[in-house]
Amino acid sequence: MLLPSVMLLLALLLQPACLLYTRMVMWSAAAEGARTIATAATADSDACKCFVLRRLQAVPEVSVFHVGGSSAWDVSLDYTEGASTVTVAIEGKLRPLPLLGVTAHALGRSEGDLVVIETKVTERVRPAWLGGSYGDWQKIWG
Repeated sequence: MLLPSVMLLLALLLQPACLLYTRMVMWSAAAEGARTIATAATADSDACKCFVLRRLQAVPEVSVFHVGGSSAWDVSLDYTEGASTVTVAIEGKLRPLPLLGVTAHALGRSEGDLVVIETKVTERVRPAWLGGSYGDWQKIWG
C-alpha cells in the first residue's frame, strides 16, 4: 500500500518540476537574448534568435519538457533602433503527464493535447538616469 502511494506522489511532483525547469530555461534564454540585443553594437535579430535557440537546447527533447524539437520554439524579438526597451518572447509546447493533463489544460492555454508555455522578458537599453549619447561618454572616458 505504501509503494503505490509513493509512486503517485512522485508522479504528481514530476510534472510541476519539468514545467518549472522548462520555464526557467526559457526565461533565462529570453533574458540573455534581451541583454545581448541591448548591449550589441548592431542589433542583428537573426543572430540573436540563433543565440536564444542555442540556449533553449538545455531543455530536453522529452514530451513532458518540450515537444517539436528546436524548430518548434517561437522566438520573437521586439527592438527598434533608438528604442528604450528590448522585448524577447518565447513560446513552446509540452505534453503533460496523464494524471495532470486536465489540470494543466485548465490552468493554461492549450492546443489539442499540448499545453502552451510562454515567457516574455523586457529589458531597458539605457538607464533613465544616464544622460548624453554613447559618443559623449566615449569622449569623456576616451
